[in-house]
Amino acid sequence: MPTQPLSDAILQEALDIYEQTGDYVSAAKKMGVPKQTGRDRITQARLRGLRPTVRKDAPRVYSRERIGRMHLVVPDCQIKPGVPTDHLEWISNYILEKRPDVIINIGDFADINSLNKYDKGTLRGENRRLKADLRAARNAMNRLMNPIIACKDYKPELHLTMGNHEERLARFANENPEFDQIIGIHMLRYQDWGWNVHPFTKVCSVDGVEYAHYFITGESGRPVTSAAALLRKRHRSAIMGHNQKTDIAFQPTTHQWAIFCGLCALHDEPYLGPQCNFVRRQILVLHEVEEGRFDPMFVSLRFLQKAYS
Repeated sequence: MPTQPLSDAILQEALDIYEQTGDYVSAAKKMGVPKQTGRDRITQARLRGLRPTVRKDAPRVYSRERIGRMHLVVPDCQIKPGVPTDHLEWISNYILEKRPDVIINIGDFADINSLNKYDKGTLRGENRRLKADLRAARNAMNRLMNPIIACKDYKPELHLTMGNHEERLARFANENPEFDQIIGIHMLRYQDWGWNVHPFTKVCSVDGVEYAHYFITGESGRPVTSAAALLRKRHRSAIMGHNQKTDIAFQPTTHQWAIFCGLCALHDEPYLGPQCNFVRRQILVLHEVEEGRFDPMFVSLRFLQKAYS
């Protein structure tokens, strides 16, 4: 038995809904039919000479639907006493507007400068105190996370991969066993803000993308030195911090990425000198994340200051 033609009333309704929404996907969803069925109804309406009964210049109701998931990566912040942390509020405001599904803190959020062995016995290493380091890190984390925690209708997935600077606490406890259970990474209390904390060099995989503060190459435990080498080693999409430069590699066949995500700090590091301090300062956003594929977007701290301070 042939399918009965749809009435003008049904086709008129489809045409009006399309005029209001502005796209076939949203119109079909509002009609409660598959996309192709909705498109067919709109086409039939036009063939019958029907016209929308709503004004063309009336405001359209757009349905904004995310494709895949959205990740936001906070690179190395290296917080210590006396450094500016205003950018953490800018990032928090950006997060509350864009609402990424996943937030990744790539590690070295806290610098723990008092346990820096390289500065021991030097003028630069004078007057550093662990208590001050911990206070600075906690105050900075409050500045980043408290507005997000206070938002009752937004609960992103949170992952933090511990960095080598934070690992200074565990290394000190290992070298001074008399302080075991007194000094350690537990002093940072990152879990208090809801972070899923991943141990130093342990890989965290989310939606097919691997994250770590850095990825190891060879048996010596040294970090990978380029994005191209990282892509060759992992054979999957991978994001790391540690190396403060921004570096990108892309596999055109599999659409896998390897990215060194740069720096997320306003201050310069004296040990780097003028040349090495000239790096991109930014956050990294991954759009349409699905099975390790995504569209990367770098958002500079300079832009965040202008738009979200």
